[in-house]
Amino acid sequence: MLTKLKSELNKKLPRGSVLDDIAERYAYSFDASEIQAKCSNIADVVVFVQTIDDVLEVVKIANKYKTPIICRGAGTNTVGSCIPVNGGIILNFSKMNKILELNTQNMTIKVQPGVTVGEIQKIAEQNNLFYPPDPSNLKVSTIGGSIAQNSAGARCFKYGSTKNYIIDMLVVTASGEIIRTGSNTVKNAVGYDLNSLFVGSEGTLGIVVEATLKLIPKPQETQVLMAYFNDINDTIESVNQIIGQKIFPSTIDFMDRNALSTVEQFYHTGLMTDKDSALLIEIDGDYESVLKSKYNICQILNLNNAVNIQYSKNEQEADEIWKARRSSMAACAKLKPNVTTDDIIVPRENLAKLIKGVQKICEEYNLTSCLVGHVGDGSIHPQIPVDFSNKNEYEAYKVAKVKMYELAISLGGTISGEHGVGLEKKPYISKVVESGALNYMRQIKKVFDPNNILNPYKIF
Repeated sequence: MLTKLKSELNKKLPRGSVLDDIAERYAYSFDASEIQAKCSNIADVVVFVQTIDDVLEVVKIANKYKTPIICRGAGTNTVGSCIPVNGGIILNFSKMNKILELNTQNMTIKVQPGVTVGEIQKIAEQNNLFYPPDPSNLKVSTIGGSIAQNSAGARCFKYGSTKNYIIDMLVVTASGEIIRTGSNTVKNAVGYDLNSLFVGSEGTLGIVVEATLKLIPKPQETQVLMAYFNDINDTIESVNQIIGQKIFPSTIDFMDRNALSTVEQFYHTGLMTDKDSALLIEIDGDYESVLKSKYNICQILNLNNAVNIQYSKNEQEADEIWKARRSSMAACAKLKPNVTTDDIIVPRENLAKLIKGVQKICEEYNLTSCLVGHVGDGSIHPQIPVDFSNKNEYEAYKVAKVKMYELAISLGGTISGEHGVGLEKKPYISKVVESGALNYMRQIKKVFDPNNILNPYKIF
């Protein structure tokens, strides 16, 4: 049956589109997660699609042979969403990477799923427009992957996540139909909101082959501050007071002592490694409002015992500060053979308890942790280097992860703010989603994918 499937794919798709060598299949059966079980199964075949017609052909053949389809962008997700649990077809979108239309009058951009978020931001800004969502890996992260996981990033505090910028999509369903989920208007109150249903569904309901995104005017001025503290309570109190004064920076990000020292160890950017924690704050808007916000924020930081405040004088200096924050995961990866990251989130009033609690859990289980996060939203990313070949260390990590989830839930939070569920968090979804809601999710899956061929066995 597998031989017939490969034969049909080769007949229907352009030459060179289908890879079935074991090394090629193995390479595309990984993503950025660190799930040991992922090594037990690899894809049966990898298909590089270039057109919507290619996707339709793949879906038709997959239905015929009841073969799973796992959509893949750059494979940067951290929850195992791209792992072929039961083999199947890896549908690679790296060649569907065209910007189809930029409409400056409507402030929209139409793209194929393989376009990177960084490319969208770049072309928007060249036209004095702005696409705010900014996952840390935006230079390689594709918009298709961002839609699948509802990616957010640091600017989510002020501007929202991917779902807030999707106004229309073309989606290939599991039955091989093409449906349009929205409209070309920025408002649409007709029928159910299918955009919101597909965004964040991790490729389990349909295959996004085209997306139209809303853009906004590019801010006139942007400035970045870096403030250091000797006490986490002062750090978080600064965040609460900034927001309490109705000041809304585009980002309020956090790095703890371990994150600062680890980044500085491998990527020398001038971070102060003797401090307990730091806030990275980006302000944007018109010139006057940025200056006013900067002054008011610095007042609050000083009142809360900030020991040093640095600020960018130009775009290059701003990029250097952001480079330090975005390098944290790569720096952690140099400490141990494996590195894990998470994205637990709580109401902001409980943020200090979450940070201290996670640090305590990691200390209890003898794990190194580098904590970063989008603290304006109440979310943190515990980045934990681990040696999975060390059985005791791996077991300690698994227990600690559950403890972190339990802590977040006890503080009124949840287990994922922006990374999704995939395989990594599938065992814990019932802890945060009640059984009635889960049952409706499963029914929705059956309606859209009765043969269970679209990224099966993910989420629940």
